[in-house]
Amino acid sequence: MFKRTGWLLLLIVVVLLLALIVDVPGLATFVGFKQGWSVHKGLDLQGGTHLVYETDLSKVEPGGEGDAVTGVVDVIRRRVDALGVTEPVIQKTQDNSRVIVELPGVTDIDQAISLIGETAQLEFLEGILGKSIDENKQVISVNYEDWKDIGLTGAYFNRAEVQIDQSSTSLVRRPQVAIEFNAEGAKIFAEATKRNLQKPLAIFLDKELLSAPTVQDEITDGSALINGDFNLEAAKKLKIQLNAGALPVPVDLISQQNIGATLGQESVNKSVLAGVIGLLLVLLFMIIYYRLPGFVAAVALIMYAIIALAIYIYIPVTLTLAGIAGFLISIGMAIDANILIFERMKEEIREGRSVVAAIDAGFLRAWSSIRDSNMATLITCVILYYFGSGLIRGFAVTLGIGVIVSMFSAITITHTLLRLVASTGLVSKFKLWGAKEA
Repeated sequence: MFKRTGWLLLLIVVVLLLALIVDVPGLATFVGFKQGWSVHKGLDLQGGTHLVYETDLSKVEPGGEGDAVTGVVDVIRRRVDALGVTEPVIQKTQDNSRVIVELPGVTDIDQAISLIGETAQLEFLEGILGKSIDENKQVISVNYEDWKDIGLTGAYFNRAEVQIDQSSTSLVRRPQVAIEFNAEGAKIFAEATKRNLQKPLAIFLDKELLSAPTVQDEITDGSALINGDFNLEAAKKLKIQLNAGALPVPVDLISQQNIGATLGQESVNKSVLAGVIGLLLVLLFMIIYYRLPGFVAAVALIMYAIIALAIYIYIPVTLTLAGIAGFLISIGMAIDANILIFERMKEEIREGRSVVAAIDAGFLRAWSSIRDSNMATLITCVILYYFGSGLIRGFAVTLGIGVIVSMFSAITITHTLLRLVASTGLVSKFKLWGAKEA
């Protein structure tokens, strides 16, 4: 049994050291990691922008709403990643009617809204004689409705890159966007260029004419250049949009909320203060009421907080005020498990068992109650995460992780430390429960 306790103690020490490496800034690089970890703050702590988009599902086939809106989430996520936003939260509501976007630390809100909200519907259209082009094959209309759809859209290309037009004879080198079609798109494009030799082929983005270059040769390799009247910044933005892909369904911005960083820092300070006060009161109660076992539980609880925080940072979990609340509740559940165990131990000691036997019996008898209560909480967390959104999901994640770690803390850490203390001859400290020496 002592050998088993030794192995468990070694496991606890290793886990605690790994947790400290993640928790303490600079310690990771000191021990050899290339970079350390840091807490990912949510929108309400760091400040930023909260956007709500309404989805238009009128043209989506019945039963395909979920996939369509999931596609919207994926596209928006890729576009936000291109902006370099740290830890964005992008999710859909349960009924697929809305997409919620949270952008912590965003400074240029208008740019983010512009990039996220645009659908980037890239289309190549043929000219119609007398409507969009004249007898000399010159463009006479820039209206989308005056051109013919050939079925070639941005959905058929692989990638887009910004290049500088080196062939220009002017002093100003204009940027251009090179696109590469996939196999199917290359076939459509080849047929279109063959059919429209010496005719303009219009390029529309969101039904606005970008350019209408004249086809000089049949293009069979699936590569093309978009030349428009745009500067380098506009070309880079277009590249991001095209690489991200078009939104599967139209979206409309219906809500925008700006949260200042000052409010976020104030919330962080109050939350940390509340957490520290609550933790100290719990530790004080355990030490006063349960004496030595309470002190052991206090040590285990501190270890629990260190390990849980490390998991939040490493995953990473974006911490919000609701998430911090979930963490604090899990602390209460962790100490609740210790109280159940200690009360069972007191009963075993009063019945005449030795301290070591009472420790093992107390943990064994309390396990069913701890398991059932924690499983009920975990089921609640799953339901909250599945049906909730935003802050509710953050609360569910931190509480769920906290509950799992609390079971490890109560069953493994507290149990191992109590057995270790009992083996050191400090059994007299347990006599407040009427314990025997052996």
